[in-house]
Amino acid sequence: MQPTHTEHDATHLHAHLKGDAQHTHSFEGRSQSILAWALGLTLSFAGIEVVAGFMSNSLALISDAGHMVTDAAALGLALLAQLIARRPPSPRHSFGFGRAEALAAFVNGLAMLCVVGWICYEAALRFSAPQPVKGGMVFIVAFIGLAINVVVAWVLSKDKQSVNTRAALVHVMGDLLGSVAAIIAGAVIYFTGWMQIDPLLSVLVSLLILKSTFGVLRESYHFLMEGVPLHIDYIAVGTDVEQVDGVIAVHDLHVWDMSPGHPALIGHVEIEHLDHWPKVLRAIKKMLLSKHGIDHITLQPETAAMAGLHAGDKTHQQGLGSDPRPR
Repeated sequence: MQPTHTEHDATHLHAHLKGDAQHTHSFEGRSQSILAWALGLTLSFAGIEVVAGFMSNSLALISDAGHMVTDAAALGLALLAQLIARRPPSPRHSFGFGRAEALAAFVNGLAMLCVVGWICYEAALRFSAPQPVKGGMVFIVAFIGLAINVVVAWVLSKDKQSVNTRAALVHVMGDLLGSVAAIIAGAVIYFTGWMQIDPLLSVLVSLLILKSTFGVLRESYHFLMEGVPLHIDYIAVGTDVEQVDGVIAVHDLHVWDMSPGHPALIGHVEIEHLDHWPKVLRAIKKMLLSKHGIDHITLQPETAAMAGLHAGDKTHQQGLGSDPRPR
């Protein structure tokens, strides 16, 4: 029995989605284990540090505890995002779920900005009205927290490919700095009684965290906005395609990341005769893969007459203009 038209379409769609799945980000079980271990270690100490921070009345320790809680949320989001990103493309989400990772990273960055804002606000209040702090308790708890954060940071640093894991690492590094600041604050308060060191170091750590946080926000925002991958020169890609034998011109060229580490390219290629297209396409694909690392390529061939049909289409006229990447 011959398959019906509907059955044929369904089979074709399934095969197409299966092929597209090869271009989505592949998260190894090792990466998930890294996040799970980091999450467990962070949660195991976060509660202790929160209680100790309020008992000792130390802003430095409370800020460190806040980082720990935020770290736990960041790691949980990172793990959840990786699980979501592993889902294959579907008829409703044909590109898959690779962007869940960058979305979680962006949310994590915004959360860290909120934490930094609260710490700076609280520090300003304590500068004008210093409060007594139990320096000895701060020193001991912060030292234990430092050890935990060093282990968590070391575990997370093993996954260098994921922007989401790096976003979580920013949280942990900020918390590590917070632990160091809390240790110094505890020691100074214990030996000298100078209470202003507590809010002073809290503000210093917050300012250091901002730089890394803005980096994560910028990178994840660029990815979510389908910007040209930072390691790819958009102008060079278009120029190289135009230099392939048989190519007259290139327009409507777009390059972006379908998922982290998997760039894609679409565009219109003007050639003299459509009969030459198979040979030209093979040459373009070979060049793009070897020279620019782009393997997901969709190109539409056109002759000069066909390209003229779109002369009034402003979108179609987008070509190799200025470099679209952010400065």
